[in-house]
Amino acid sequence: MAYISPELAASRAVSLPELLSSRECRQARQQAWLARHPTATLVVLTLVVPGAVKDSPMTRRVFNLGRQALQQMYRQQGWLCLQQKTLALPTGCEGYLALQADARAVKEAAIQLEIQQPIGRLWDIDVLTPQGKILSRRELGLPERNCLLCNQPAKICARQQSHSTEQLLNAMERMLNDALPA
Repeated sequence: MAYISPELAASRAVSLPELLSSRECRQARQQAWLARHPTATLVVLTLVVPGAVKDSPMTRRVFNLGRQALQQMYRQQGWLCLQQKTLALPTGCEGYLALQADARAVKEAAIQLEIQQPIGRLWDIDVLTPQGKILSRRELGLPERNCLLCNQPAKICARQQSHSTEQLLNAMERMLNDALPA
């Protein structure tokens, strides 16, 4: 996956129809990747970004840290990367890796990245089996993700709008600052 320049971010609000269309396009891209690499595990990196601006200098920095962590992960594990690609979209950056590796092992390693890295909570690393099944945290016996600000499950806080977008973005900024080298 290639580095994405934070300076070139769209930095504009995206509409709900744009987000929905983006998800449909991502699913189509995933299916195309799986067809191109029928024996590979597909890793898709996106971000957990509150608010309407999904592509900003901050989100691109967070994404680049995730991209680096995934590349280091597959190299350390000795997994063969068949193809990789990064997309810079107004609806948020997307990264794709086709790995010649066991999907469950990849998901376990990806979850460790999300847990161990200071910024990992902001990464959404989906792992798809060669058959196209997305492996979930629940299938590995892990709880749902917690909110960025409290110990409630993130889905509950999002549904109830427990925190403002500004509070969530400030938390995201703090996490990014903690993750960057001094």
